[in-house]
Amino acid sequence: MEESRDSQTEEIAKSSIREALQNRPPDFIGSSRTGNRINISGLNIYYGKSHVLKDISLGIEDKKITVIMGPSGCGKSTLIRSLNRMNDSVPGFRVTGAVELDGVNVYSKQVDPVLLKLRMGMVFQRPNPFPLSIYDNVAFGPKIHKFTKSKEEMNEIVERALRQAALWSEVKDRLKASALGLSGGQQQRLCIARALAVRPEILLLDEPASALDPGSTAKVEELMVELKKDLTIVLVTHNMQQAARVANKVAFMYKGDLIEVGEAPAIFENPQNKMTEDYISGKLM
Repeated sequence: MEESRDSQTEEIAKSSIREALQNRPPDFIGSSRTGNRINISGLNIYYGKSHVLKDISLGIEDKKITVIMGPSGCGKSTLIRSLNRMNDSVPGFRVTGAVELDGVNVYSKQVDPVLLKLRMGMVFQRPNPFPLSIYDNVAFGPKIHKFTKSKEEMNEIVERALRQAALWSEVKDRLKASALGLSGGQQQRLCIARALAVRPEILLLDEPASALDPGSTAKVEELMVELKKDLTIVLVTHNMQQAARVANKVAFMYKGDLIEVGEAPAIFENPQNKMTEDYISGKLM
C-alpha cells in the first residue's frame, strides 16, 4: 500500500514538472551575451560552529536566470545572501573561499559592501514596502545615494522602475497613496521596482513568490523573464514547477552541499544525480 502511494506521488510530481516545462516562454534560448558574471569557488560559510555551506563552486551566467532549488534548510538563502554580503552582520558568521564579481572577490578589503549592494539588488520572500507612498518607496534608494539633482530626474527614475516592474499602469494615478494599500502581488512588484531604481546589474530574488497567489506569482515570473534581457538574475525557490518554468540553469542543494548543476529543462528531464532525481520525483524532502 505504501509503495503504491509513493508511486502515485512520484507520478504526480513528474506530471506537474512536465506541465511546467510545457509552459516555458518561447524566448528561452538565452541572451546574446555569454560568460559568468559571478564565479563562486570553494565557498564555505559558518555560523559559529555550524557549517552551513560546504565547499560550494558555481558559476552565475550573465543575463540568464540561475535558479537555486532544494528543500527548506538546505542553505539556499544563505548562498544567495552571500553574493552581496548580506550575511556579514549575522552573529558568528565566517566565510572562506571566494565569490568573484567580474573577477573581484566581493569579500576582499577593496570592496565596499554598500556599493556592492547597489550592484546586486535583493528582493525578499515576503513583500516589505516601507510605510511611505508608492512614489517614495521607489525613490528611496536614489534619494539616499544622491542619484539625481532635480525633481524631474527623480520622476523619470520612478516611472522607469515602475514600468520595468510592470506596475506603472496600475499605480500611475495614485503615486502619493500609501504602498501598504497595494495588494500582496503589487507590493512585491513594488519591492522589485525599488530594487531596480538604483540600476543594479544583478537581481537576487529569495523566494519572491512564495507568499503570493497563483495570479500574482505568474506576473512575477513573467517579469523575471522580461528583466533577464538586461539583468543577471539569481532566484532561490523550493518550487520545482517555478524553477522548470523560468530557469536557464539550475543548481540543486541539499543540507549545505551543492548536489548537481545543469541546464534547464535537461536537469528536470534527465538528472544525473540520484538525489536530484529523488527530489524532483517527490521522494526526497
